[in-house]
Amino acid sequence: MTKSPNAGKSTESRMFDMDAVSKAVTANTDRSLPPVHLWTPNYSGEIDIRIARDGTWFHEGGEIKREGLVRLFASILKREDGAYYLVTPVEKWRITVDDAPFVATDMSITGEGRDQRLTFTTKVGGRVTAGPEHPLRLACTLDAPCPYVEVRAGLEALIDRKTFYRMIDQGVAEDHNGASWFGVWSDGKFFPLIPTDGLC
Repeated sequence: MTKSPNAGKSTESRMFDMDAVSKAVTANTDRSLPPVHLWTPNYSGEIDIRIARDGTWFHEGGEIKREGLVRLFASILKREDGAYYLVTPVEKWRITVDDAPFVATDMSITGEGRDQRLTFTTKVGGRVTAGPEHPLRLACTLDAPCPYVEVRAGLEALIDRKTFYRMIDQGVAEDHNGASWFGVWSDGKFFPLIPTDGLC
């Protein structure tokens, strides 16, 4: 008899062990990031882990305060069909993400004009340079902008407000697909954010 994907939810306390996950990941890779894209374990169930919109991690309602553990979990995040999972070589646990799994809290700028590179630092210490493989996008509206940068494999970081304003300071108007857009350059690519006729 085939079990439904949610069948593992009731076995969380029996199956999920934070320390065991740490050991499993450490034992299978010595790289800076585990090769999550190579791991295809069967679905293990759903666990009560939530990433809040501000990037804070919670387990069973309480904040996970062990920074090393949060960074470990962030390194084994995987997104499939719009859902988020913590993945090891032998387990795959679904978790809840309120918005994006990462939050970009700072940005460094090198170069100028079309040679400019915008590198974002996330709350868990990761760094990513916006470019062809790490696109920027702006969702929502001008009244409530929601800017994102892709960190890896469909996992995005929400760019916090202060960092977004710094990014906007680097913006220029460019012709894009026959229309005038306000956006930013990074790593040789122009990212259109809003049509210039929509600016105040």
